Amino acid sequence: MGRYLVTGGAGFIGSHLIDSLIADGHGVRVLDDLSSGEAKNLPPGVELLMSDVTEQQAVRRGLDSVDGCFHLAAIASVERGTQEWLRSHSVNLSGTITVFEEARLRQHMSGKPLPIVYASSAAVYGDPSQAPISEQALTRPMSAYGVDKLGCDLHAAVAGRVYKMSTIGLRFFNIYGPRQDPQSPYSGVISIFCARMLEKLPIEVHGDGAQVRDFVYVADAVRALRQAMELASLEPISRVFNVCSGVGTTIRELGEVIAQMNGIPFSPLYSGARPGDVRISVGDPRLAREQLKFNTRFSLRQGLSKTLHWMADAEREVAAGS
Repeated sequence: MGRYLVTGGAGFIGSHLIDSLIADGHGVRVLDDLSSGEAKNLPPGVELLMSDVTEQQAVRRGLDSVDGCFHLAAIASVERGTQEWLRSHSVNLSGTITVFEEARLRQHMSGKPLPIVYASSAAVYGDPSQAPISEQALTRPMSAYGVDKLGCDLHAAVAGRVYKMSTIGLRFFNIYGPRQDPQSPYSGVISIFCARMLEKLPIEVHGDGAQVRDFVYVADAVRALRQAMELASLEPISRVFNVCSGVGTTIRELGEVIAQMNGIPFSPLYSGARPGDVRISVGDPRLAREQLKFNTRFSLRQGLSKTLHWMADAEREVAAGS
């Protein structure tokens, strides 16, 4: 069994990854400042280093005696990337370089490879001219967040070429599922729609609702992370892969499905389109299928069912405790 550092491990995707690693007998250490994650998401007994990923000494301690690193820590809000430009850049890009640098030093001292699987994003593509989007598509990010994620991909390529490090970046599309807080600025449209419909509140749709997205259930994202680490551990590699379903769903269709599953009509309140909103974002899953042996297993309805059940259970727990 291995031992892994998970940065951002108390967050949405990270906590699900940790559950999977521990279930298979692996050791886990978490580096998280809890600015968006929550300690309650972590299983009992998991070692938690409460620190910022930009803190070099903390990253050094985190990487001590591990077999690999899953780097998920980020300020994943496009809005915060706009409002807190320098701070977001420091975490999203400088924090990633800190992880790469400390892994490089650890690898040099130990003489053993230290593979890194990190979270990239479909935001690197910006507003693509065609869909589905392959990893070879032009990268024209439209936000500071997307620019920083593209920077992570470029620095990872340098880590491979110059330092012979093994890195795999996963360009996540729209990940959703349990533990995604609908009140958080990091949350996606699914968690917000589900929460508001469960509370019988109106749904706001920006623009005409015809924007197309590629939704991936969190358990599939975890499998992609695990399979990427297996590949990165075999030999030095420097690659990026889409984590996507290849299936497009409009925002309006999404709302209609969630409403139907809740047994209520879908009556959205349409508002103005958001500046810079990408019209169509659907990924091409073929490279991940061929090289990572990764396919999504959960349909949108299956994932939504699990998410709605979790939200309903969480609401009942809150009601029982009040």
